[in-house]
Amino acid sequence: MTDPHPHDPQAWGIDPGWWDVQGTWHEPDRRHLAALIEAAGEDPAAPGPPAGPPLWTIRAGSAQRLRSPCEVDLEDGTVVRATDSLPPDLPIGYHRLVPHDGGPETRLIVSPGRCHLPPDLRVWGWAVQLYAARSAQSWGIGDLGDLARLGRWAFDEGAGVLAVNPLHAAAPVTPQQPSPYYPTSRRWRNPLFLRIADVPGAALAASELEALDAAGRALNAGDRIDRDEVFRLKATALEACWLRFERAGGDPDFDRFVAEHGGSLATFATFCAVAERHGGGWRDWPAELRHPASGAVARFAEDHAGRVRFHQWLQWALDQQLAAASGASTGTPLLADLAVGFDPGGADAWAWQDLLALDVRVGAPPDDFNAGGQDWGLPPFVPWRLRAVGHEPFVETLRASFRHAGALRVDHVMGLFRLFWIPPGAGAADGTYVRYPAAELLDILAIESVRAGAYVVGEDLGTVEPGVREDLAGRNVLSYRLLWFEPEPPERWPAHAVAAVTTHDLPTVAGVWTGADVAAQRAIGLAVNEGGAAEMRDRLLSAARAGGFQGDGGAGPVVQEVTLAAHRALAAGPCRVVLATLDDAVGALDRPNMPGTVDEWPNWSIPLPRSIEQIEDDPQVRALARALRRKEPSA
Repeated sequence: MTDPHPHDPQAWGIDPGWWDVQGTWHEPDRRHLAALIEAAGEDPAAPGPPAGPPLWTIRAGSAQRLRSPCEVDLEDGTVVRATDSLPPDLPIGYHRLVPHDGGPETRLIVSPGRCHLPPDLRVWGWAVQLYAARSAQSWGIGDLGDLARLGRWAFDEGAGVLAVNPLHAAAPVTPQQPSPYYPTSRRWRNPLFLRIADVPGAALAASELEALDAAGRALNAGDRIDRDEVFRLKATALEACWLRFERAGGDPDFDRFVAEHGGSLATFATFCAVAERHGGGWRDWPAELRHPASGAVARFAEDHAGRVRFHQWLQWALDQQLAAASGASTGTPLLADLAVGFDPGGADAWAWQDLLALDVRVGAPPDDFNAGGQDWGLPPFVPWRLRAVGHEPFVETLRASFRHAGALRVDHVMGLFRLFWIPPGAGAADGTYVRYPAAELLDILAIESVRAGAYVVGEDLGTVEPGVREDLAGRNVLSYRLLWFEPEPPERWPAHAVAAVTTHDLPTVAGVWTGADVAAQRAIGLAVNEGGAAEMRDRLLSAARAGGFQGDGGAGPVVQEVTLAAHRALAAGPCRVVLATLDDAVGALDRPNMPGTVDEWPNWSIPLPRSIEQIEDDPQVRALARALRRKEPSA
């Protein structure tokens, strides 16, 4: 039988197989490996990827030897001449190395090597799904005005960080995408999070907004987030505000924002304008509009310049409101969240389609919790293509994510080392890992972290390759430790980490303690991991006892006591950061997201059972804040 592909997959960074959590080796079918090679390659007959333009990463302060005299064109336009070696005082950043002998220009990345990390960092804070946190001013969904209010309240309670779900953009169409981890773009933000009353032009459109405001606030009575109705109301309101803003002569700050973000913002705004006419998935658009560099797209942007400018204005308004919710304004630094990928039909995929394996999906191999593996439906960057453009999409995405943030959580941080690719038309069990230039990506992460003065948290849950956590720790990237997963008690967790009981994908304290989470899984037809559920409850009880709980472990009306005690145990541990979800603070039974479901569970659509006003005055929440307040760990 003829081999479906003659070349070594490892030449393309594709692992020939993978080890599962039980230590068993799995090899995908040769046809699936061939499909991945084809997806990763420019020429399927080539033995490996082309070399691409030269790229050199070095540590700041090092005087690297040169083969020939060069000029270094710095980011700020300064030109530095170098003869035998690079000057050791080159600033961190992205520069051009131009040799005098006519050789190829090299992208020179000068990195501090390690991310920003305050030496005395020891804080606690709240984790919030912003859409779920509604106040009397909300229009059926938590917004950036609510985030600013939560930041001020958290500061008053003594919190040192406020973690928030990704605020990434969704396409301007209905139905609205509910998942913050499946965005149209990770570089731009979702207008659903705008507080309409604070949008430029809102004061001038006050009479037009009265009925919309009443209808929006009425949505707060619903027990689900109705994003499509929120979108309809806010889109109408924003059109009115925009019209008034334009008639009033605009704002020079808006013009500066547009100029600052240049082609990136223009491309995104053009995508939004086209999506309003042809739908949110660019692969179904008319052929002439499917590539942003086409003449048809340029003509469309020119013919619809007003609409493109409207979408640029929305991002400016979002940037203003996020700044007002940032730690610089409220006193509580934001821990932003960077999703691992984006919608293959979305704006980022449209802009960077030439760098992606569009028919491949990223996911995770089968494990004890997901026997069939996971398919996240996200297209991966092809490693050599990403490197050929100097990792610029990664730089741009990080820079956007750090904006107005005091810290950044990198979702599935192991993806900087390798991603699990699923071949076209195959299942997760048929995939394998593809390698990425982790050292270069981590050097870039360090640059952007230091420039932003923000620390980094790596979401390293699940299957982690040996040596990865050690490498990340050496780069000042904090690990992420959860009570549900850790066999050791919190007092033995590493200091270089964030400690929490749970996340958005896992049960709440009340859900585990009362058995409500298992009951919910059974009710929607999911296969329940009985052993895992029992283990979670045992770990919760052990942590609660370490935190002073003296109950016997019976369900009973003691959820609040268990919640306080478990978090007290986390706060007493060595981890630099301790987080509690607002879901746990108010005793919510339902987790925000149930992996493995689509319509069976109202994923990303469950509001908190109490309003922000009620949370601020809740003695149970205040008690949890007292339990979380950090003391110096005992020697």
